[in-house]
Amino acid sequence: MSSIVIKGNTSGQVEIAAPDVAGSTTLTLPTGNGTVITDTAPKAGNVLQVVQGASYSQDSTTGNTFIASNLSASITPSSTSSKIIIQVSSVCTNTGNGQGNYTIYRGATNLSSSAQNTFNQYFNSSGYSFVPITMVYLDSPSTTSSTTYAVYFKTSSGSTTTYFGSSNIEQTITLMEIAG
Repeated sequence: MSSIVIKGNTSGQVEIAAPDVAGSTTLTLPTGNGTVITDTAPKAGNVLQVVQGASYSQDSTTGNTFIASNLSASITPSSTSSKIIIQVSSVCTNTGNGQGNYTIYRGATNLSSSAQNTFNQYFNSSGYSFVPITMVYLDSPSTTSSTTYAVYFKTSSGSTTTYFGSSNIEQTITLMEIAG
C-alpha cells in the first residue's frame, strides 16, 4: 500500500494512506484555504433531507370534525433521533360569521396540543376574502418508516363553510429532517 507523508513544521506528521479498493479514487482538495472534513457522520442540527408537497385545490367543509385537505407530503427519516420541521404556506377563508381551525397531522395524530387542537384559526364575520395561513412545527416522530404529514381543518363555530387553499395559487408543505 502506498501513502503520502507530510511532515509537520515542528514535529509530527500526517499520513494519507491509499484505500484498499480496486480501481481509482479521487480526493479533491479545496483550491483556497479551508478545512478538509474527515468525519462524514451528520452532526446534531444538520439538515439531512428536504421534501415538499404541493396542491392547487380548494378544500371545504361545514363540519366540526377535522378532515384532511389535499396538502400533504411524506418523508422517511434516516434515524429515530431525527426531528422533522413542518412548514405550511397557504390561504384560508370562510363564507362569513364563523371560524375555521387548521392543524397538522402526522398520520392519524393531531400534532397540536392547544386548547382547540389547532395551530391556526380564522374568524370572519362577513364576506369572503382569502387570508394567508402559515404553520410551523418541530416534530419528533421517533421512526425510520415513511411518515406522512397533512393539513387538516374544520369549521369550529358558526354556520359557515370553511375553506383551505385556493385553485388559483400553489399551497406548499415542506418537511425538513434535522439530525438529532
